[in-house]
Amino acid sequence: MQISELLTPVYDAAWLPWAVQYFFLIGISATTALTAACAAFGAAESPARRLLPAAATVLLVTAIAAPVSLLADLHQPGRFWHFYAHFTPWSWMWLGALLLPVFVGLAVLFCAAWWWGRIAWVRVLGVALALSAMSILVYTGAEVMVLRSRPLWHTVFLPVNFALTAWMGALGAMFLVGRWLPGGMKALPVELLRQLSLAAVVLMALGAGAWAVLGTLGVDPSFDAALRLFADFPIWRISLAGAVITAFCMIALLQRPAAALAAPLPSATLALTLLGAAWIFRWVVFMSVQGVPKYGAGLYLYDMPWGSDGLLGMVGVLGLCVALVTMVTWALEWFPARARGMAA
Repeated sequence: MQISELLTPVYDAAWLPWAVQYFFLIGISATTALTAACAAFGAAESPARRLLPAAATVLLVTAIAAPVSLLADLHQPGRFWHFYAHFTPWSWMWLGALLLPVFVGLAVLFCAAWWWGRIAWVRVLGVALALSAMSILVYTGAEVMVLRSRPLWHTVFLPVNFALTAWMGALGAMFLVGRWLPGGMKALPVELLRQLSLAAVVLMALGAGAWAVLGTLGVDPSFDAALRLFADFPIWRISLAGAVITAFCMIALLQRPAAALAAPLPSATLALTLLGAAWIFRWVVFMSVQGVPKYGAGLYLYDMPWGSDGLLGMVGVLGLCVALVTMVTWALEWFPARARGMAA
C-alpha cells in the first residue's frame, strides 16, 4: 500500500486582521452617521434628539480610528498616496480613497456643529453626512463582493450583512458609551435603542432567510458554497451554531423592558454582545474565508501573529478607541456642550 502525501504551500493572508478592524470601525461609523443624521431631525427633548450625544461620541471616535486601521492594513502608509497619483476609477479601493476623506471630514463637522448647538447646521450637515455614509457602505461592501473567485464573498448579501451587522455594533457602542456621558443611562433613550437593536436583529434574520431561499432556488451560488463548508468542516458548523445561539441571546436580552436594560450589567452584556457579533462576523468573512482554498480540498491553517499585524495591532486599536472615548467624555463633562440646549 502506498501513501501519497499532498503538500500545500504556505500562503500569506491577503487580508490581515487590520482589515477586520477597519471594516468593523468604518461600518460602525457609517451606520452611526445615518442614525445620528435621522436623530437630528427629531423634536427637541424627543428620544431621537436625546440619542445625539451617544451617537456623536461613537461617530467621532470611529471616524478617527477607522482610517488608522486602514493605513496600517496598507503596510506602508505612503501607499495611500498611490490612489491619488494613479487614475483608476474602475477600482473600488480607488473610489474609497476619495470617499473616505469626505466622510471623515463631514463626520467631524457634524460633531462640531452638534457641540456648539447649531441645529440648523447639524441638519444640513446631517443630510450630506447620510449620503456620504451610504457611499461608504456601498464601497466597503463592493470592494469585497467584486471578487468572483470567492463565492462566499461574491454575493449581494455581503454588503447588506456588512451594513446590518455594523448597525448592530453601532447601537451596541451607543449602549456602551452612554453610561459615561453626562447624565449616564438616565439621559440615554434606552427604549429607542432597544427597539432599533431589535429591528437590526430581525432584519439580519430576514436577510439570512432570503439568502437561504435564493440559494435553494439556485440563484445565489454562495449558499451552496456555505453548505459544503458546513457539511465538510466541523469548525464551520461550530461557527453556524454560535451565530444562531448569539442571535437567540440578543433577542432574549432585547425582550427585557427598557428599565431593566438600563441597569449596568444587562446594558453592558447587550452592548458587548452586539459589538462582538459585528466583529466576529467580519473575522469569519475575512480570515476564515481566506482559509478556504480556491482549488483543492481541506483548509489553510492561519496562525495569528502576536505582533503589530495580529494581536498587538488589535489591542492597539482597542486602546486608541478607549483613549478617544475618554477624551470625548472628559470634554463633555468639563466643557458642557451647548448642544444640550438646541432648539427644534
